[in-house]
Amino acid sequence: MVGDETTKFNFANDRTLEAREIMTFVVNALREKGYDPVNQLVGYFISSDPTYITSYNGARGYIKRMERDELLELILKEYCDLLK
Repeated sequence: MVGDETTKFNFANDRTLEAREIMTFVVNALREKGYDPVNQLVGYFISSDPTYITSYNGARGYIKRMERDELLELILKEYCDLLK
């Protein structure tokens, strides 16, 4: 990185559909077990600790199908696209 320039981060392939499928599955599993999905997912994204995600229905393994940073990028992209 040079000076105060912002580094551009870009993934080559679009995995939005896969991210949406993962998030839907994980959010549903968290709700079914009585957890607040937002709180649990924030804990997961900040700490990288998979125990924030329930193992119910294999949700913990399912969320690990995609790297945290890639998943978070796609979530934020979807949100920002809604604001256009």
